[in-house]
Amino acid sequence: MKEQSAQERWERRTQRPLLALAVVFAVAYAVPIVDGSPSRSTEVACLAIEWVVWGAFAADYGVRVVLAHDRRAFVRRHWLDLCAVILPLLQPLRLLRLVSTLLLVGRRARMATQIRLTTYVAGTVIGLLMFGSLAVLSVERDAPGGNIRTLGDAVWWSFTTMTTVGYGDHAPTTGVGRLLAVGLMLSGIALLGVVTANIAAWFISRFERDDVEERRQTEAIAALTEEVRALRAEVAMLSGSAVPQPVGEDQRR
Repeated sequence: MKEQSAQERWERRTQRPLLALAVVFAVAYAVPIVDGSPSRSTEVACLAIEWVVWGAFAADYGVRVVLAHDRRAFVRRHWLDLCAVILPLLQPLRLLRLVSTLLLVGRRARMATQIRLTTYVAGTVIGLLMFGSLAVLSVERDAPGGNIRTLGDAVWWSFTTMTTVGYGDHAPTTGVGRLLAVGLMLSGIALLGVVTANIAAWFISRFERDDVEERRQTEAIAALTEEVRALRAEVAMLSGSAVPQPVGEDQRR
C-alpha cells in the first residue's frame, strides 16, 4: 500500500474543518445582506469572521506549499488557489472575498476523491444560487433604477440566469451585477454540460457492462455446447462398442 505524503495527510485532515469554516463564512456573508440594515457591531463581527476564514485558507495554502516536494510545480498546478488567496489583498471588497472563498472551497472539494461528481455538481449549483443571489442583492438593492430589491427577487433572478432562461422581469443595472450575471450564465452552461456528459457516460458504461456480460454468457454457452457435443460423441462411441454383433443364420439353427 502506497504511503501518503505529508501534504496528502494535511489535506485529508484539514478538509472537513475548512469546509466547516466555509459554511461559517457563508453565514457571516449572508447575515448583513439579508438583514438589510444591520447594526455596526453585527457588521464588524461578520467582517472579522470573513477575514478569519480567508486567513485560514491562506494559511492552509502556505502549509501545502511548504509540505510539497516540488514547490514550484505545486504553485504552477495550483495557480488558481494562489489567485484566490491574493485576490482579497488586491482590493479588500467583500465580493472579492466571496469569490476567493468559493474558489478555494471548490478546489479542496475536487481533491476529495470520495466526493462523487453528482454530489459536487449539486453542491456547486446550490452554492452558486445562494452566493449569486446574495452578491447581486448586495450590489443591486440600493442601485438607482434597480429592480432586484428583495432576497426573493435575487433568488429568482439567479435561478433564471443559471438555467439561461432569462425572463427579463429582473435584471442587474450595475456593472458588478452584470459581471455576476455573466459568471452565473457561464457557470450554468458549464454545469449543464457536466451533467449531460455525466449522464451520457453513465449510459455508455452501463451498455458496456451489458455487452461484456452478454459476451461472457455467449462464450459460456458456446463452451457448454462444445462440452455437450464432446460428451455425445463419447457416449455414441461407447454405445457403439458395447452393442453385440448380430447373430448369423447358422448360429440360430
